[in-house]
Amino acid sequence: MFAVIKTGGKQYRVAANDLLKIEKVEASVGDIVEIGHVLAHGEGENVTFGAPFVEGAVVTAEVVEQGKNRTVIAFKKRRRQNSRRKIGHRQLLTTVRISEILLGGAKPAKKAAAKAEVKAEAATEAKAEAAPKKEAKAKAAETAAAPLFKAPKGEPDDLTVIKGIGPVAAKDLNEQGIITFAQLAKLTDKDVAKIDEHMPFSADQIRDWREQAKELAAK
Repeated sequence: MFAVIKTGGKQYRVAANDLLKIEKVEASVGDIVEIGHVLAHGEGENVTFGAPFVEGAVVTAEVVEQGKNRTVIAFKKRRRQNSRRKIGHRQLLTTVRISEILLGGAKPAKKAAAKAEVKAEAATEAKAEAAPKKEAKAKAAETAAAPLFKAPKGEPDDLTVIKGIGPVAAKDLNEQGIITFAQLAKLTDKDVAKIDEHMPFSADQIRDWREQAKELAAK
């Protein structure tokens, strides 16, 4: 028997024991989750369609893994504005194994036993890993809070004078310790790569700002 289910805004044709990657489901590995949005089910040429969902039909699945999809890069550029923005996105995914296709309000056979066993294991692992995770989170927070560069003493320059740097971009640069034309002018290629990695500006964009800053710093 097969079923057509809808989850995460997408439709999938599934059968028992199929492995499937769907958008993230809030569950632990080993949990049995229920997918109630069944659009159709059947066997061979005998297919029942819902309107839009089949009443009383449920598909159960065991969570095998929680992970992420590959990174997708979104690059936006404005013509003749010297504005470029690069953003990366990794969709959270859950890998599940289809357990049962239930009809007429039938209850899943594995639900209670599977969840009880996994929750007991998860509680034991959580206690063992709590301390290292807490320490790692604290270190990550410190790293995230630290600016990329050390701001020099003295009055900051108005970075919006540079073509392509607006108020928002200037604020972002200031927060990362870049506040003067001289700093921008002295950026090394390594510095440019660091900004490209941690901020929403492309390397070409930063190099252009660097050349403009050299002229302004010399005045």
